[in-house]
Amino acid sequence: MTRAQFATLPETPSIELTPGVIGYPLFGQGAMLNLLDIEPGAGVPLHSHPHEQLGLVISGELILTTEGAEHRLGPMDAYQLDGDVEHAARAGDSGCRVLDIFQPVREDFREQAAAG
Repeated sequence: MTRAQFATLPETPSIELTPGVIGYPLFGQGAMLNLLDIEPGAGVPLHSHPHEQLGLVISGELILTTEGAEHRLGPMDAYQLDGDVEHAARAGDSGCRVLDIFQPVREDFREQAAAG
């Protein structure tokens, strides 16, 4: 039996990760997508999590900091972070839209989405 989901992410219920950072998650059984809209200058402070993370900048500029180095990423630039890698991210002057993939599922995001 196949289980499938279909969604237009910016039209699904959102979660606010930090002020100015809105996520639109889609949860699978072993992985998840999270479309992020980040306002100009807003971002996520230095943190880590056990989940592997892959990301793709769709529009705007994302400044991703890892190991003390800033990486400026534009449209169609991608990144991969192993679990437990400390990182921070912020949008450039025009904001940005980013698609993140997490494996395994971020249960903290699922709980936040269910509570919203």
